Amino acid sequence: MTAPDPGLQRWRLILGEPAEACTDTPQGDALARDAALEWLYGRDPERAKRDVRGGSGPSRLTTFDWLEEIHRLFPKETIERLERDAVERFEILEVVTDPAVLERIEPNATLLRAVLRTKHLMNPQVLALARRIVAAVVEELTRRLAKEVRRCFTGVRSRRPSLFRRAADLDFHRTIRANLVHYQPDQRRLYIERPRFTSRTRRHIDQWQLVLVVDQSGSMAGSVIHSAVTAACLWGLPGLRPHLVVFDTAVVDLTAEVSDPVELLMKVQLGGGTDIAKAVDYAASLVDNPRRAIVAVITDFYEGGDEYRLVATVRELVQQGTQVLGLAALDEEANPDYDRALAQRLADVGAHVGAMTPGQLATFVAERMG
Repeated sequence: MTAPDPGLQRWRLILGEPAEACTDTPQGDALARDAALEWLYGRDPERAKRDVRGGSGPSRLTTFDWLEEIHRLFPKETIERLERDAVERFEILEVVTDPAVLERIEPNATLLRAVLRTKHLMNPQVLALARRIVAAVVEELTRRLAKEVRRCFTGVRSRRPSLFRRAADLDFHRTIRANLVHYQPDQRRLYIERPRFTSRTRRHIDQWQLVLVVDQSGSMAGSVIHSAVTAACLWGLPGLRPHLVVFDTAVVDLTAEVSDPVELLMKVQLGGGTDIAKAVDYAASLVDNPRRAIVAVITDFYEGGDEYRLVATVRELVQQGTQVLGLAALDEEANPDYDRALAQRLADVGAHVGAMTPGQLATFVAERMG
């Protein structure tokens, strides 16, 4: 008996049972992988439209069994994709509300978003287990973001040369000019023998305020998480006083929780309506020194409140000298999805509008302070 062709086995997993006439029948772990994929993607209503039928036998897998199987059968990247589809695409909430599953599951950003969306459904025992996911993901995000955020506040680059060699301070243009003599035309290469670096000036002369105003509607979950962690990374930096305000139709000031992003995120309530104007009004009331303040509004700009009032408040902030940022996204990917018409109206009255990663936001703040 010949061994199954691995390539055909993979196609069988991708195409499902209808491809079995042209591929090998799954055996062993391949059969188990097929069952795990069918348990999840057999729920897709589009399959019926394509006349694709699942296996003839009923699935005996529970959510916990399925989780055990995919961790045994698939690589980490595939597991994360399957868990993400289970939670976000098919809304299998047992993944984050079943104590047995929560004890077994590996924390990741997808599950953190799911926990924040469903924590109001959890009893105290489950909530305590879910907190483990929140803490683990926040710890990892903080570890990665803190270095990036704080590096932005070590000083602005100046024109003065420096003997201290640091990749972030490489003076590209001076390096090219200083090494043109080493250019090899036949190889079309420039050999760098004498790199040039710039120095940095000191920051933190003036006290600045940063008011992060974060939309906590369901679609902004990623930005809420990164805003909380970014605020925690900025907390305690000399010369900077951060505030964190979240909103839907109500406004909640969470500045007192900024130093503990886990506790902060456990208090966030994703979903609900959106009143950006009310939140920006509150942010404006926090500003002590307009010319030493940055108000960053992180939202998709789909306003459920008074658009005219929002535009008027932003105009007043800009006219008094406050830097206003309108951010459609604040996470690692910074892929924006927002109401471009309202965003343009805010840009027209002087707001800076776009999408940023946390590191880019930190750079923006640091450059203004410099």
